[in-house]
Amino acid sequence: MSTALVILAAGKGTRMNSELPKVLHPIAQVPMLVHAMRAGAVLEPERTVIVAGHGAEAVRAAALDEDEGATVVLQEEQLGTAHAVDQARAALEGFEGDVVVLYGDTPFLQPDTLERMLAARKTHDLVILGFEAADPARYGRLVMQGDSLERIVEFKDATETERAIRFCNSGLLACNAETLFGLIAAVGNDNASGEYYLTDVVEIARKQGLAVTAVACDEAQTLGVNSRADLAAADAIFQERARAELLDLGVTLMAPDTVYLAADTVIGRDTVIEPNVVFGPGVTVESGATIRAFSHLEGCHVSQGAVVGPYARLRPGAELAENARIGNFVEIKNAEIGEGAKVNHLTYIGDASIGANSNIGAGTITCNYDGVMKHRTTIGANVFIGSNTMLVAPVTLGDGAMTATGTVVTRDVEPDALAVARTKQENKPDRARKLFDMLRAKKARKQKDT
Repeated sequence: MSTALVILAAGKGTRMNSELPKVLHPIAQVPMLVHAMRAGAVLEPERTVIVAGHGAEAVRAAALDEDEGATVVLQEEQLGTAHAVDQARAALEGFEGDVVVLYGDTPFLQPDTLERMLAARKTHDLVILGFEAADPARYGRLVMQGDSLERIVEFKDATETERAIRFCNSGLLACNAETLFGLIAAVGNDNASGEYYLTDVVEIARKQGLAVTAVACDEAQTLGVNSRADLAAADAIFQERARAELLDLGVTLMAPDTVYLAADTVIGRDTVIEPNVVFGPGVTVESGATIRAFSHLEGCHVSQGAVVGPYARLRPGAELAENARIGNFVEIKNAEIGEGAKVNHLTYIGDASIGANSNIGAGTITCNYDGVMKHRTTIGANVFIGSNTMLVAPVTLGDGAMTATGTVVTRDVEPDALAVARTKQENKPDRARKLFDMLRAKKARKQKDT
């Protein structure tokens, strides 16, 4: 049977104290909403509907950037969770499969949990996701009779026996689309908040004689993020899990707690990651590479056997071939570094291609920006770039070429040629001593006057 996702993402998140919609706050540099969408993607949904409210345009942009086929609908007034799901009714018109309702601020739901919910849907009309709570006091209790969910009881309304129940409601559910919207139509708002609560569908379903059950998952999967403290805790959970996974895959983390990973970081086994390394989005590091301390990588690819850092920065578009060397205080942006090439010290390489086994001396800069346009530098194989060379793009250096230290390269350099472009040195006999004598006398007069 086909599946549709409805992800609730309309809340302002007042406790976040932010202009940014709550679901767009990042965990591992990816918005929480995207984490929820990726979790649901395992079901290969026929339709995905995002219910937006506060900051709807920003939410829409993030959702469509992740899945251009998603539909974003607007909940103009936040009148409760049932009202929010009801905003997806038109977008799901004619859909006859199952609807799974997720929350955009619940980023840790695991794919196997969703699969078990749909498996339970085969024998039940309505499936609720529950969890065993370590501290259940603030949660609604799921009162079970065998595999049948009898009712959801809020803490304030629960008896002592019901309060002892640790099986709690997460708010997530799965149900046939037609059945779900029929149940929602029967939900009222006769409560202190005047809102339409999605949890009410359980009682309505039972009264209609429908089969209702609950599937259990770990409490961590249902962690909701409502404040900056929650966000920090959620990010810490992600980092701990991601580091543990890398260790299990054969990656050496010399100081795991100091390594920060993005949600899509890929690192091959036998890679060594030294302390205080930050991975931004879009990084792939192949097996056997070394990332030395205090380096920052984003949007780049590091091939097998390459060494990066310490104190290096790889920006988007950096492509390192096998056994390339990027050293301390080197920045690479939108550039290919060939096999065995070395860029070891105090250098900026941007919008460039460097051939195999070339050596880039300390203080080299590719001058790639003229104030309006970016231009490219092409360096062949086995090229030696002397220290403090300025390469004014666009410029090409052929295989085997060399630049003298302090050269400013403004024209192409032929293969095997030596480029020298610097001011002629002149030595002035005895001039240094006379200059120092004059300066010292001037300083002495100034001190005497004061």
